Amino acid sequence: MSDPAVRRLMWFFAVVYVVEGIGQAKVGVVWQPLTHFLKESQGWTPVEVSAGLAVLDVPWMLKPLYGIVSDFVPLFGYRRRSYLLFADIAAIAGFAWVAQEVSPPWLIAALVVTSVAMAIASTLCGALLVENGQRHRISAAFVNQQWLWFNVSLVAATLLGGLLIEWLPPAGALHAAAWIAAFAPVVALLCLPLVQETRTGAGPQAKARLAALLAALRSRTLWIIAGFLFCYYFSPGLGTALYYHMTDRLGFSQGLIGALASCNAAGWIAGGLLYRPLLSRLDTAPLLRLSILFGAASTLAYLGLNDPVSAVAIYFVAGLAGMVANVATLTLAAEHCPAGSEGFAFAALMSVINLATPVSDMIGSVLYEHVFTGRLAPLIVVSALVTALVLLLLPLLPVRTPAR
Repeated sequence: MSDPAVRRLMWFFAVVYVVEGIGQAKVGVVWQPLTHFLKESQGWTPVEVSAGLAVLDVPWMLKPLYGIVSDFVPLFGYRRRSYLLFADIAAIAGFAWVAQEVSPPWLIAALVVTSVAMAIASTLCGALLVENGQRHRISAAFVNQQWLWFNVSLVAATLLGGLLIEWLPPAGALHAAAWIAAFAPVVALLCLPLVQETRTGAGPQAKARLAALLAALRSRTLWIIAGFLFCYYFSPGLGTALYYHMTDRLGFSQGLIGALASCNAAGWIAGGLLYRPLLSRLDTAPLLRLSILFGAASTLAYLGLNDPVSAVAIYFVAGLAGMVANVATLTLAAEHCPAGSEGFAFAALMSVINLATPVSDMIGSVLYEHVFTGRLAPLIVVSALVTALVLLLLPLLPVRTPAR
């Protein structure tokens, strides 16, 4: 990491992903107060929460659109920095709006604004990762840096979200969390000078970028990877079902649930710290195989969830498995994005994950509520089995040896 440009990008990715960890509506400081508000103040069921908030995932599914615009249409001479500036401003405004609302329709509308802003920022950071990761041949290091700091922020955000619920009434906790989330993008704005980007115009490189875009759309490799990523992240989700199970069946307090989310993030952090000394030498295929087996095993571990002590251990191990899976799959995606359409190609692959994730959670909620009648154990077994079956798809992947 002796290259000054690489060091600046490492700092930039750290700061921006701390902001993203705090500000993402469905994982950050707002998420638990939001779910608690809808459950306690509005009486929403697990399926209503999953279905009602699924709209927040739509902006993340549109990431390829943001990538195309960024690739083809420089704003004030820059393809990334200028758009990041406006995305941060929109996120601030959106969370300030959330802090004023109690009506679910308007509340969700305001959260959609924040989701659009965060999705645009994530797309641009993904493009910067691909461009610079391929240039310096350290894609995995950039992926690891981003998600390490994303989860550092999640530890603080989820703990704080749980504490806000303990200290304040449902609406007050949600509004306080929204103001905290509104402040975070201000820090990202101050770090934009860390991104060194050459000014460019739309005209001179338009033909080459169009050719790169068409090449990406015709790429059999990208289509295979997209199908693999969807199957990888499609297993019936436990997220919403776990929240209701821990609240209604196990009697866990909101503060404890927030702490468990932080334990999960701590597992991701541990995975990020262990990646370089233990896993960075693995080729892509063995790393993916390890991540699938580890993911299935960590899912089955939820069968032992019955008290706070077991919950802490299980959530930590699940976080460790999640980080291994994330580095493996995102590095696979980053290494195969064609030059010239980095923003579109990487965003398209990430949108596949962003599509699979809410569908997974919704299916998990339907199975939990209507098929397994509130029993968590069958859902855990089904989820682990579907994850393990992804092993059968590994021979189809055009994997390459990762850069070191």
